[in-house]
Amino acid sequence: MTCVATKAVLSPAKGRLVEMMQQLNFGRIEDLVVRRGEPVHHPPPRMVREVKFCAENGPRPEAAKQDFTLKAQVRALFAQMNAVGDGVIARIEVKRGLPFRMTVEEVTA
Repeated sequence: MTCVATKAVLSPAKGRLVEMMQQLNFGRIEDLVVRRGEPVHHPPPRMVREVKFCAENGPRPEAAKQDFTLKAQVRALFAQMNAVGDGVIARIEVKRGLPFRMTVEEVTA
C-alpha cells in the first residue's frame, strides 16, 4: 500500500476524489479515468447516490475537515490506482464515505 497517511499530503486530484466519496457517502463512482495512477476529473466521473430512507444521507462529517488520517480503505484504493497506471475504473462502490469495492475492466492478451 501507499505510505500516504493524511489528506493534506495527497495530490489535488486524489484529494478531490476523497472529497467526492465523502460527499457521496453511499453510492458509486463510475467511469473514473486514471492516468499515471492519478484520477482524472475531466471528463468528470459519473456519481450515483444511494438514498437510504429514515437514515443519514448527508455528507460525512470529515468532509468539513482540511486534514485527517486516511483510512486503510482509501490507502488501498490509491495503491490499486497506482497498479492500474493508465486505464478506467468502471466502478468504485462507496459506503460511509469510504471505498468498499472497485471494478476494473482488463484486456487479456
